Amino acid sequence: MPHKIFRNIERPDRDVVETLGRQGVATVHEAQGRTGLMKPHMRPIYPAARIAGTAVTVSSQPGDNLMIHAAIEVCQPGDILVVTTTSESTDGMFGELLGVSCQAHGIHGLFIDAGVRDTAELTEMGFPVWAKAISAQGTVKNTAGSVNVPVVCAGAMVHPGDVVIGDADGVVVVPRANAATVAKAAEIRLAKEERTRARLRNGELGLDFYGLRTKLKELGVEYE
Repeated sequence: MPHKIFRNIERPDRDVVETLGRQGVATVHEAQGRTGLMKPHMRPIYPAARIAGTAVTVSSQPGDNLMIHAAIEVCQPGDILVVTTTSESTDGMFGELLGVSCQAHGIHGLFIDAGVRDTAELTEMGFPVWAKAISAQGTVKNTAGSVNVPVVCAGAMVHPGDVVIGDADGVVVVPRANAATVAKAAEIRLAKEERTRARLRNGELGLDFYGLRTKLKELGVEYE
């Protein structure tokens, strides 16, 4: 199969992307039927990291960051690099210098199912990264891969132009075609949660307003 770099992709409406980012990973994941979540080994390099943007996907060989360099050229401001490798890797494929290059091109952040290095410097720069591992293991720039092709990153399917959201709860992917619908569903969910929050503050029990006493009875749970 030939390796390709696709320069042009369709991107969702910017306002929808920003709305999904404000709603957060947990809410968006629930609003789209508990789908699209990357595996929990994808962790931010600093706790306050929070981003949302359009996926520019990268398929790389393990231990080789050539295609990350190639991907930066085709990014637009507001994009996020989503990088996976053809086999498992924890090598430090992204560091400070690539972060500087990304920031210069308006790239919002990185999700990489491999290793990252220079985390102190990236944190000081305010460049958000979610990665599988932190490793000083260096990489090469020798092997072809592809940019803006469908990839599986940390167990989640990602197509170029999908919305990708990251915060302290993890990373979730929203298909581009569904982004506006999911954002609306998430708004409804947030409003419902606020009503529930008010009831809990007033001392009501979830057992009562969720109807869970009936569930306990059905399950044969007895009070003594």
